[in-house]
Order: sequence, then C-alpha cells, then structure tokens
Amino acid sequence: MTHDEIIQWLMAGDPAIAFQTARDLLGEERPDLQARIATEGWGKAFLDARNADGGWGRKYYYPKWACTHYVLMDLVNIAFPPTHSEIAPLVHKIAAQRVSQDGGFAIAIGDRKSDTCVTGMALNFGAYFGTPEASLRTFVDFLISVQLPDGGFNCMINRSGCTHSSLHSTLSVLEGLHRYDAEGYSYRRDDLHRIADEARAFILRKRFFRSERTGKVINSDFLKLRTPPRWYYNVLRALDHFQVARRPFDPAMTDALEHIQARCRPDGRWPRGPKVPGQTLFDMENPRGPGRWNSLMALRVLKAYPRT
Repeated sequence: MTHDEIIQWLMAGDPAIAFQTARDLLGEERPDLQARIATEGWGKAFLDARNADGGWGRKYYYPKWACTHYVLMDLVNIAFPPTHSEIAPLVHKIAAQRVSQDGGFAIAIGDRKSDTCVTGMALNFGAYFGTPEASLRTFVDFLISVQLPDGGFNCMINRSGCTHSSLHSTLSVLEGLHRYDAEGYSYRRDDLHRIADEARAFILRKRFFRSERTGKVINSDFLKLRTPPRWYYNVLRALDHFQVARRPFDPAMTDALEHIQARCRPDGRWPRGPKVPGQTLFDMENPRGPGRWNSLMALRVLKAYPRT
C-alpha cells in the first residue's frame, strides 16, 4: 500500500483513529471527528456498557480490564471528548473521593497505601477530563515523593520496598505528568518538569529495552506491540510518549526505532499485536491482520523521528 492508501485506511476506521490520524499525521484539527467518538463506535460502546452508577465493572478496579479505572484510560487513549457531560463529572468525583492515607490514589476508598502506577494513570485521566487542580495536588505531591534516585519510579516503593525503578511504573507516571502539564495545571510545575526529564533520562539509559549493565534485552515483552497496553510497558508506547512530549531525537532511541521499523508488514502497515490477558468489554480490533492502533502510533513516531 502507498502512504496515501494507508492514511485512507486509517481514516476509514473508528472515529477515534480517524481523529488522531487527521491531527497527528495530516496536521488537521477535526473537532467534528472528535465529537463523533462519543456517539459512534468504540466510544459509544464504552458509554453503553456503564453501570447504573456511571462506572464500569463489579468494583472500581475489577475485573481487569473491564472496570472503571481502565475504561477511563481507554477513553483518554481514544481521545474521547474531555468535557463530556457525564464522564467529566464522574472523573472529578473519583479524584476527590479516592485519596489514600499516603496521599496517592486509592484503589479502594480508605486504602492506607496507594500504587504508583495507578496514581500516575489517575493523574493522567484526571487532568484530561479537567478535574479541579485542588483534587490533583495530593497525587502530584505523592508522585514527587516516591521518585527513586535513578530518576524513575517503581510501584513497590511504598509496599515491599525497592532500590531500582521499573519501566512499567516510570512510563505510567510520565504519561500522567505530561498530561497534567499539557492541560495547563501549574501546581509544582517546575518540580514536575525536572522529575519528568530525569525519568525520561532513565528510559534513555536503558535504550528503551536494554540492560544498562549487559546490553541484553530486559524483557522480551517490552518488544511486543500490545494494544491497548494497559499498565504494561512496550517500546512503541514509550516512543509515542517521547514524541507527544516533543522530546528531540536521541541516539539512545536507535535500537527501539529500528525494532519498530522491522515490525512493519510488507504492505506498510503494522500488526495488531497480542492482547494483554484479561476481561474486556469488547475488542477494538480483530486479533489477526493489520492493526490501526499500532499503525497510527508507529507512523506518528517515525514522523517525529524519521529514519534514513
């Protein structure tokens, strides 16, 4: 397929894919497409699956991935209209109610300890849906307090303890910090810029998937292009964060970019990639054949960091 044919194929997909293709690959603002996300396709399917209380699942965080927490992350990822009259108030209520005793986000109301990854994701969807800053400050303070000396984050720090950061946790926190900054919140912004730079430096030292000490692949799952990724790290998701945060090319990206290029199918599209095991409300894409999500993400990464 030619590049133009691939763009046409992406534009023929769900309004969520079409909107982001227009925005990120064509440089076109299409509010009409974003509005359709709430009334058609995946966005409508999520809305139709709500419980009587407006959330999803049997509990806030159960079952994975058909629960309120991960559906809200799905809504962010599909660029669901952020001022939606029913979803935005739900997010504001959740952020105000779910503060753990350590200041992070509480999976269950009244929790003594929070989870760093979950708090990063909560900051992400809280900022996306315009939660008042007063409700987000405690999550910002918590995340700043749990940064590790190597610059990254690990969800075990306030549980069993840890000495090294996790790529999973670091990327979830980075996505939350970037969203908070991009949406114009100002509380502790300078501190957040500093720790975000330090966290990205941690990923760059790993060359996105390699051991700093041996150069070997840390975990083969990091090379699998899973969509949706949930809380799991992979190189495409990480590179996509770097491009959306407008970070310049760094030679440490080379191996990861070459891996993304190598995964391209002969027809110029990328495979859907394996699912993360767990219960879902529905599948966004057919498990076989080309995947629009991965193709969109790979193309916008390679647009930001073109390879010669």
